Amino acid sequence: MTVCDKLNRSRSAFYKAIASDVTRLDQCDVIKSKVLYYRGFMTELGSKKLFHLLGPELVRENIKIGRDKFIEFLRKENLLIPKRKPRYKVTTDSNHPFKIYKNLTQELAVTRPDQLWVSDITYLSTQKGFCYLALITDAYSRKIVGYDVSDTLELEGALNALKMAERNKIGDKTIHHSDRGSQYCSHRYTDRLKRKSTKISMAAAGNCYENAMAERINGILKMEFHLDYTFKNTNQAKFLVKQSIEIYNQMRPHWGLNLKTPQEMYTVKLKTA
Repeated sequence: MTVCDKLNRSRSAFYKAIASDVTRLDQCDVIKSKVLYYRGFMTELGSKKLFHLLGPELVRENIKIGRDKFIEFLRKENLLIPKRKPRYKVTTDSNHPFKIYKNLTQELAVTRPDQLWVSDITYLSTQKGFCYLALITDAYSRKIVGYDVSDTLELEGALNALKMAERNKIGDKTIHHSDRGSQYCSHRYTDRLKRKSTKISMAAAGNCYENAMAERINGILKMEFHLDYTFKNTNQAKFLVKQSIEIYNQMRPHWGLNLKTPQEMYTVKLKTA
């Protein structure tokens, strides 16, 4: 008696089932390789965003899999991302003699690039202590338009980030929003903003929700791109920050942007403006 007889199946059905299993295993290998490819760039990218990125590629490979099945596949392959708790360090010094500006963003509807920039400074750990990352993000597209890594919390790092944002600027009538840190309130910084006809806006003291987007971008870079790790030195931090921001701007989709990347959102609006 043959195997087909024992299973009460025809020979054609038996071989079709074997071929189907082989195909399924091949497809699983393809899915896993593509997941590992993207995880090589964005190691903490969530499963739903990953499914969105892979969708067109899986269609081209004639692989049909729904989102729930995809997430279950990640779970079986131990490819789901465990949650990590962020670490915090205060970088805002609000005890200074400089002028404080009112918050201009509370009733603002953001409809275009370079209408609103949000700024913040966060620390990065090195084996010798800390270095500091100054960021300026376009609120409409979530694109990081200016940044700088420096060894101290002095003004130059924030100014360098501002100068980069100004070089990349495509729009006008910009509002610059920040916390009340001494860097952003200093005469050199605010005078530069005024010379460029940029309006100045600041969050209330101790209210992180009034600069929530800047805090959110800091969190993404640290939690998803591992910028909360301890670097060998500032030069290594600068290299990895540059790499991470390029990937963030060019490749990482946002739910708030209908799963477009910051660069896509920035460019699309530029073309239609």
